[in-house]
Amino acid sequence: MGALDGEVVLITGGASGLGRAIVERFLEEGARVAVLDRAPDRLAALAQAAPDTLMVVPGDVRSLPDNEQAVAACLDQFGKLDCAVGNAGIWDYSVSLDGLAPERIDAAFDEIFHVNVKGYLNLAKAALPALVRCGGSLVFTVSNAGFDPGGGGPLYTASKHAVVGLIHELAYELAPAVRVNGVAPGPIETDLRGPAALGMADRSIGSLDLSAFGSSVPLGKVPAAADYAGGYVFLASRRDGRPATGGVINLDSGIGVRGVGRVAGGAKLAAKYGAATAGGAS
Repeated sequence: MGALDGEVVLITGGASGLGRAIVERFLEEGARVAVLDRAPDRLAALAQAAPDTLMVVPGDVRSLPDNEQAVAACLDQFGKLDCAVGNAGIWDYSVSLDGLAPERIDAAFDEIFHVNVKGYLNLAKAALPALVRCGGSLVFTVSNAGFDPGGGGPLYTASKHAVVGLIHELAYELAPAVRVNGVAPGPIETDLRGPAALGMADRSIGSLDLSAFGSSVPLGKVPAAADYAGGYVFLASRRDGRPATGGVINLDSGIGVRGVGRVAGGAKLAAKYGAATAGGAS
């Protein structure tokens, strides 16, 4: 008997990477799953995996109507909605403020915040009536960048801090009808892409060699996407997650406790821009 037997879950960004790992784990735990994703080819492949308990809806999380369509399709197919998981996201590949071309800031900001923040807000808005009827829950993917620097550049880090704020506010507004929580993965082997506004739409974090990064975290390795899925199951579970709302499960491989690290790079900027010292004093 699975932890989610009989539950119906809608997952955004579920056609690849971490999202697919969450989908597979939820199916394993007995849930029926709907997936909203903007990659039709991957959705088609995913749909074949479990045709009786899995349905797919192509769409863009930045569009409220697309989120509403996914919820409606889920209700038509499965009759209810117990949990909505906001997982679709993009990463800025740690482009620094100094490295951002001035002419690209507006478009990059809008794209990252529209996917990473508005996408979750749209999902919550679209799913709210169905979740209230079931006394259900929302679970959002955060990141270690939602708490600590160095997990992305300023655009990504700010967007994930905003997600933490969104979790807190929605948990406050929706209690006791709907629980709202998050999972904050750390380093991960997944298919996380970059913003088109920075020319990174076809760049995947899965193409990077992350093996060396493992030695820099206390647990000594980069987890697989499937290693994070249990956190989502816990929060979605009506039995295990019942006391949880407004919280984030931090699964960062120990990043937050690794202690003092290197200076980020301000000394190089001092030399680049002609400051007398790194602090700018003469």
